[in-house]
Amino acid sequence: MQNYNLHTHSIYSDGKSQPREIVEEAVRQGFTTLGFSEHSPLPFDNTFSVKSADMPRYVAEIAQLKEEFKDKIDLYCALEADYLPGVSEPFAMTKKRYNLDYLIGGVHLVINPAFRQAQRLKDPEPVEGPTNTINPDEIWFIDGPKWEVYEEGLQKFFDGDIRRAVRRFFEQSNEMIENESFDIIAHFDKIKMHNRDRYFHEDEPWYRKHALETLDLIREKGLVMEINTRGIYKKRYNGFYPSPWLMEEACKMGVPAIISADAHHFSEISLEFDAAEEALKKAGYRSVVNFKDGQWMEIPI
Repeated sequence: MQNYNLHTHSIYSDGKSQPREIVEEAVRQGFTTLGFSEHSPLPFDNTFSVKSADMPRYVAEIAQLKEEFKDKIDLYCALEADYLPGVSEPFAMTKKRYNLDYLIGGVHLVINPAFRQAQRLKDPEPVEGPTNTINPDEIWFIDGPKWEVYEEGLQKFFDGDIRRAVRRFFEQSNEMIENESFDIIAHFDKIKMHNRDRYFHEDEPWYRKHALETLDLIREKGLVMEINTRGIYKKRYNGFYPSPWLMEEACKMGVPAIISADAHHFSEISLEFDAAEEALKKAGYRSVVNFKDGQWMEIPI
């Protein structure tokens, strides 16, 4: 079983455990590598991302733990960078400012299309740094434990048109892949989580077209694709992100994969890893990747 996890959240963002607790559990489980990846700072109040003011303390604490546990485990400091076009800071700037080891890119928040169009009219040329503050009421939160939030945003921003909503999720994901610099793509089909086969099915041609276009961009940009197990062990979805059919397509394309727990508590750092490894093998994978001193290395499975 894979004995490392690079997608980990602590109390600095929306996790429930202290960094030290997580490191100690990783050592107890015989991990070789553990990466912390708090949700990146955003320019509006929220309950899930690390605060800008806390970033120096976060980076310093992980550095201190890295030194303390250097003979037992490789520790890395990263962020799961949320992409909100025209709102979030360019990923490369954030990585450089805090000297981070790697970045995970993800879309959890879809901007209201009308607001996005107004942004383009106001600021047609991209500039460095966040270009706008945004009212959270202009954002569709497609993640989290409450399916009611998903339903509300679908109606509010897309008049219940699931095809338009899903298309916008993948379009924003594609913008992130094309415009930002990062290493791992997080749960790139997570738009399905609260759907639960109510509004669409994954075998519908229109849906597969969007997902495969994004996967092809992942291949083109040389990103690592995570196999995220959180939906299963939190019982919010009955499968992995991405789905097995996308794992098969990714394997054919030669997209490297890594298993991620997306842990928010020290007890979650390796949950469902055996099942994820079996799913990867069934899809045709014979290896996953790990991070070591700034390089990606293949690990047989």
